[in-house]
Amino acid sequence: MTRYHASWIVPINEPPIRDGWIAVDRGRIVARGRRTPASDVTREVNLGRVAIMPGLVNAHTHLELSYLRDLIPPAESFMAWIRGVIVARQRRPDRQSPEILDAVDRAIADASAAGTAIVGDISNTMVTMAPLKESGLAAVVFYELLKFNAPDPGEIVERALQEIDALQPTDRVRASLAAHAPYSVAPLLFRAIQRAVAREPFRPYSVHLSESAEEVEFIRKGTGPCRAVLEDVHAWNSAWKVPGVSPVQYLDEAGFLTSNVLAVHGVQMDAADLARLAARGATIVTCPRSNRHTGAGVPPIEAFYKAGVRVAVGTDSLASAPDLNVFAELAAMRAVAPSVAAAALLASATRDGAAALGFDADYGTIEAGKRARLLAIDVPQGIDDVEEYLVSGIEPRQIRWMES
Repeated sequence: MTRYHASWIVPINEPPIRDGWIAVDRGRIVARGRRTPASDVTREVNLGRVAIMPGLVNAHTHLELSYLRDLIPPAESFMAWIRGVIVARQRRPDRQSPEILDAVDRAIADASAAGTAIVGDISNTMVTMAPLKESGLAAVVFYELLKFNAPDPGEIVERALQEIDALQPTDRVRASLAAHAPYSVAPLLFRAIQRAVAREPFRPYSVHLSESAEEVEFIRKGTGPCRAVLEDVHAWNSAWKVPGVSPVQYLDEAGFLTSNVLAVHGVQMDAADLARLAARGATIVTCPRSNRHTGAGVPPIEAFYKAGVRVAVGTDSLASAPDLNVFAELAAMRAVAPSVAAAALLASATRDGAAALGFDADYGTIEAGKRARLLAIDVPQGIDDVEEYLVSGIEPRQIRWMES
């Protein structure tokens, strides 16, 4: 057993402990406390002026798009950005090409260096499963389905599940399904996805939801840039009936919103939408830096917390974010939502993200029995509010993983 001493212990589920310690045995947390207890361990390690906290959770990213880093410029409107992605992906190399795989490997390394322990990765090709298995990250890889005109949605879902099984998910690197968005997925495909994931009661699933004003217009009126894109790519279904409600109400009435769903972005959600999500126990994953880059807008982060919805944090992909540093995302959240307590922001990036992805038994807080995937963050002298410091913008050079 080893006991680590540090200036700060940030358990997440309780207030920070100043001048604390953590005991670790065979990769698991045994105990934590304040100051030095009687010696009952084989090794004592003083880490100095650092804050020990759980590894971070990036609840929404797209690792397979890492090769698009710096290739798609910021846009004034979301669908203009989407058109840029479509054009870029039409020129993409084969999914097993060195260009894509090397970019995935670099992204995984960068995420780990920035303190990430778990990712919720969205994939259209599942090419990221193997690299994630070889990494130290835990993950849920969401096989994203995207088809607005879907004559046989059940077959699409069953084929996706067969592909997932062939990839042999593990307990550390799991797999599930995702629906892309209300403007790109047929109503019956949403239902088929939800039925499939419901076979395993605790399996998470994901959807981009209320990300842009264009999405809201399309679901309410059936008009606008979303419809134009569907028509341009020959995916429009003339039999589709306009829901005439918000995207959140649309998916809720379709039975898609449950406590296992990760509703990503939520930039255009109002109070009624947030009340629905809170009632269902769903999780909002916010990615404010990406929202700014794509032209989607500024997410109402303070309203998320005020509504009582569980909030997790994502960086989105390197096609719309400068890096995969969740600490940088927390700093962006702090700028957008100054009234939200730093403790709540840190919980979103650790405990709540781990719970949303189904890893909360092992990750997300510093508690006895959990895995010791812990970070030691350099803290300068004069810091009295360590939680506020940790949401101010921590860089990889300040971070190291504790050995356990």
